[in-house]
Amino acid sequence: MTTQPKVVLIVGPRERFSCTQTSLESIYADTDYPFDLIYVDVCTPKPIRQYLEQQAEQRQFQLLHTDYYVSPTQAKNVGLKYVLNHAKTEYKYVVFIENDVIVKRGWLTKLVECAEATGAAVVGPLTCIGNPVHQVIHNAGGKSYITTEVKEQQTRRYIHQSAALTGKAVSEVSDRLHRKRTDYVEFHCMLVRTETFDKTGLLDEGMLATREHIDFCFMVTQAGGKIYSEREAVVTTDTIGIDSNKTGLTEWFGAAQLPDFEWSDLPYFMLRWNDAWDLASLHHIRDKWKLTEDDYFKKRYQKIGARRHELLIKPLVQRFTFGKGSIFLENLLIALERQVNRYVYYRYQKQRSQMLNQKASLVAKLEITHGV
Repeated sequence: MTTQPKVVLIVGPRERFSCTQTSLESIYADTDYPFDLIYVDVCTPKPIRQYLEQQAEQRQFQLLHTDYYVSPTQAKNVGLKYVLNHAKTEYKYVVFIENDVIVKRGWLTKLVECAEATGAAVVGPLTCIGNPVHQVIHNAGGKSYITTEVKEQQTRRYIHQSAALTGKAVSEVSDRLHRKRTDYVEFHCMLVRTETFDKTGLLDEGMLATREHIDFCFMVTQAGGKIYSEREAVVTTDTIGIDSNKTGLTEWFGAAQLPDFEWSDLPYFMLRWNDAWDLASLHHIRDKWKLTEDDYFKKRYQKIGARRHELLIKPLVQRFTFGKGSIFLENLLIALERQVNRYVYYRYQKQRSQMLNQKASLVAKLEITHGV
């Protein structure tokens, strides 16, 4: 009798906390492959933290806490370090899954089957977006590679990236929804062969807010690993607040309806998509892979803050103007919001620094007390 490969899921934040219960219940209700689970609690609001503690006791999963807000990449590493330090040989596969993901039955079975059949280091599902779930494609893998050009004794390296099937209705492209080797998949949900981390190390925490999936897949490819998109495995992200009746199945991106934010979501949302993290991430991937700043980077720089503007500013403008819109008001609110965002980031940096200093001071006192 063949033993099934063991799998551990690492669940961490994407951008808000109010979707925690819906996502976790989906994972337990609609996953037909056995798994263990590690949940990384990034200073969630008290009611959600209490829910997670109850669920961890009831369902017997490992709940890890951080002392302050951390980026999604840092949260993934919290869970990954736990696995590698405590149970590295136990699990053949690690699955990163974000806390707003809804899964479709069979998703994990299909991911494991793909990895087993192909020897892939990384496998991603067909990732959909919006309500109704599992109907509009967000990502089905894509191309991502670097080309080198030597001109006038100068070497230039350019990044190329394109997504497959984005914005397509699942029903329209059913004949293309089969297993396919690809250059990258996204961190909304990603299965990784555990031994891959022997070659890549942990996730690069310099990738704070954007392009972290591209960076990791570059690392995997550089280490000789294969990446697959298993399009028969289906999950959906970003389901809260998307009104399919208004946006239509193929017009999901840029939907102007405000998501169902709780007030307690906003501090993490503002930090997670702050301008400083976005800019630092782009500079980091540029320097790490020795890339030339071209239109790819210019377009990314122009999009800094876009998620906050799309999901916070534009819906507010629509409400204030009774659906008519106002460029003047929108630009005014964007300018004000940027100031608020800078303050949120400054306050976070200050609080984090104080907490780290207090922890270092406590460690020093303990070492002195015990004569270390």
